[in-house]
Amino acid sequence: MKKMKHSNRLIVVFIIVFSLCLTRCSTDHQANTQPRDAGSTTDTAAVDRQEANPENPQPLDDTSGNVPESENLLDLMEQALETYQEALTAREKGDNESALEALDEAYGIIIKLKASQDSSLFQEKNDLRLMIAQRIREIYASHHNEVINNHKSIPLTENQYVLAEIKSFQTKERKYFLEGYKRSGRYRDMILLKLKNAGLPDELSWIPMIESWFKVRAYSRARALGIWQFISSTGYRFGLKRDRWVDERMDPAKSTRAAVKYLNELHNLFGDWTTALASYNCGEFQVQRVIRNQRLNYLDNFWDLFIMLPRETARFVPRFIATLLIIRNPEKYGFELPEPDPPITYEIVLINRPVKLSTLSQTLGLGKNDLAGLNPELRHNATPAREYHLKVPVGAGRQALSVFQKLSRWIPPAASYIIHRVRRGETVSGIARRYRTSISAIARLNRLRRNYMIRPGQRLKIPARSARF
Repeated sequence: MKKMKHSNRLIVVFIIVFSLCLTRCSTDHQANTQPRDAGSTTDTAAVDRQEANPENPQPLDDTSGNVPESENLLDLMEQALETYQEALTAREKGDNESALEALDEAYGIIIKLKASQDSSLFQEKNDLRLMIAQRIREIYASHHNEVINNHKSIPLTENQYVLAEIKSFQTKERKYFLEGYKRSGRYRDMILLKLKNAGLPDELSWIPMIESWFKVRAYSRARALGIWQFISSTGYRFGLKRDRWVDERMDPAKSTRAAVKYLNELHNLFGDWTTALASYNCGEFQVQRVIRNQRLNYLDNFWDLFIMLPRETARFVPRFIATLLIIRNPEKYGFELPEPDPPITYEIVLINRPVKLSTLSQTLGLGKNDLAGLNPELRHNATPAREYHLKVPVGAGRQALSVFQKLSRWIPPAASYIIHRVRRGETVSGIARRYRTSISAIARLNRLRRNYMIRPGQRLKIPARSARF
């Protein structure tokens, strides 16, 4: 029976890889004629980070990037993702046989999912098929030691690319670098502990430096959020919840836990940290496509791959190495690093209904933004309509519980916008006329740059009060 299962799994891997080759050929051809979509965890232009506005939350269906076809298809996809997650959990425990059975089950679910080629679920389905094939391959490869175990080695190559990033940190990005280093003290002790528990290198604790300058509400052009810059779909893969009330990508502890899982998975897949870091930036599928196009398997030298990567991804690794070099020897590179901020401390109280944080802060005699700063995952700066573990300053827990029930219940506002999916040939000005709103209103709501570039399939938020149905 085990031999039969083994053969079936190898057939599954072959079918998945063959079908994905056909899909990727079509996708790659389209990618040559259309702007590259942001399918990454982040972009590296940290100077362009913006602060996410929890008072103007995104709609719940933003996770997929496209409007779902039906609840039934979404249910199937969610069921497949949950089963895939069970496989990862089993593998973390060393139970490879249970992991393989769960992967088989997840594959059986997604083949029932019949999504049209212009649907967002079509690409998600293919991505999940590829991930299942990768996990099966990794499990079998682990039996033959094909993946290099190199957890402790991050080579600090000081080449022309790294020196260029050091110069950028010394000059135009110097202010951001120093502010980010100071801010890092709030979270690095927590990050180091989680890395240590996972057996990962301490140096990875500096990834948020180049991702977000350690800003918990940093928001990128690719709609990546938090200190680790997760896009919503990748966050979901690694257990970060997102609903009407919370977005756990903005919680430093929860997003760190997810980042550790993702980094560990990437290293298991590629076998070296530099390639894994590049994949963290743009996604493992992008890096694998580059590797396939070069007819390579595992790389002995990341810099062979470097010049083939997209520009922002290519910069990610040298920026990371440059950060490590400066922090290890600041005097050599002309830096006097400030004293890091002290770690954030708090105690937790269990609450069960929605109240505005600013109202609770005022009642407790705290600063207006003190509670919001301790609980950045709360999208409305208000507690949710369910049980929630609220962080409060040390010593304020008992008083918070005593006054909490006396505060009036807060009702969140309805979404103030609708979603418009861009069709081929449409412009921002034409869409603004259709919905009787302004170009600037659409640009502000969607953080469009001054050239107002949009692409077919893009989903734009439109001020709802001006919509014409």
